[in-house]
Amino acid sequence: MSFLLVLLVIAFPLLALSFAIVNQGTVAVVTIFGKYQRIMTPGLNFKIPFVEAIFKKISIQSRSIELEFQAITADQANVNFKAMLVYAVMNQEEQTIKNVAFKFMDERSFMQALIRTIEGTIRALVATKRQAEVLGLRSEIVIQVKEHIDNTLETWGYHLIDLQLNDIAFDEAIMRSMAQIVASNNLKAAAENEGQALLITKTKAAEAEGNAIRIAAEAEKVAAQLRGQGVALFREEVAKGMAESAKVMKDNQLDASLILFSMWTEAIKHFAEQGKGNVIFLDGSTEGMEKNMKQLTALQQLKEVK
Repeated sequence: MSFLLVLLVIAFPLLALSFAIVNQGTVAVVTIFGKYQRIMTPGLNFKIPFVEAIFKKISIQSRSIELEFQAITADQANVNFKAMLVYAVMNQEEQTIKNVAFKFMDERSFMQALIRTIEGTIRALVATKRQAEVLGLRSEIVIQVKEHIDNTLETWGYHLIDLQLNDIAFDEAIMRSMAQIVASNNLKAAAENEGQALLITKTKAAEAEGNAIRIAAEAEKVAAQLRGQGVALFREEVAKGMAESAKVMKDNQLDASLILFSMWTEAIKHFAEQGKGNVIFLDGSTEGMEKNMKQLTALQQLKEVK
C-alpha cells in the first residue's frame, strides 16, 4: 500500500511535466539537452520530462514599435523623425521559427538590430537629399526602407508589414527660416499677381480708350459727310431757286441784277441780326456795292455757262 502511494506521488509530478500548453498565436521551440528538436503548436502538447525542454515561446502575432531619431541632410540640416514600425514572424515554417529562435541571443538584441537597421537606412537616404527635398520624400523613404529592410528581416525570420513616418520636423531655427522663405515667396507671388492684374487693367483701359477714339473718329467722319451733303443740297436748292427767279425776271423783261441786289441786302441784314455784337467790316460805298454786284453777276453768268 505504501509502495503504491509512493508511485502515485512520483507519477503525478511526472505526468504534469509531460504536458505543455501553448497559447493561441504562439509557438514553442523544444530542445533536447540544448539542441533544437521540434516545434509545439497552440494547444495541449506532450513532451518527455527531464529530456525535452521548452527553449522559447515565440509570438507569431503582429507587433509594433515607435521610433524617434535624427538625420542630417546633404546641406547639414537636422531632421527629426517619428516613425511606427509594424512587423511579424514571416510564417510558421520550421526554418523560419528556428531563425527567430536562434539568430539573436535575446529579444533585446533583436530589437536593437532592427531599430538601428531602419534608422541607418533612412539616414543614408536623407544624407543624399537637400533640406527642401526631405518633406516631399515621405513615400520614397518608406518604399526604400521596405525594400532594404525586408531582405534583412527575412534572414531573421520576420517580415515588415508597415512603416509609417508620422512626423518629419526640422530644428526650430530651420523651421523659422523655412516659414520666412514661404512667406516671402507668397508675397512675391502676390506682387506678381497684382502687377499682372494692374497690367491687364491698364491694357483694357487703353483698348477701351482706343476704341472710343476710333468710334468718335468714325462718328465725326460720318457727321462731316452728312454736313457736306447737307451744304451741297442747300447750295443746290439755292441755285435752283436763283435760276427760277432769274428765268421769271427774264421772261418779264426785268434786270436779273435785282436778284443779286436782294441777296446782298439780305446778307447784310443777316450779318446784323446774327452778329451778336461782333464787328463786321463791309464796304458800304456805291463803288463797293457796284464791285460786289459785278462779282456776283460774273459768278452767276459763269454758272449759267456751265
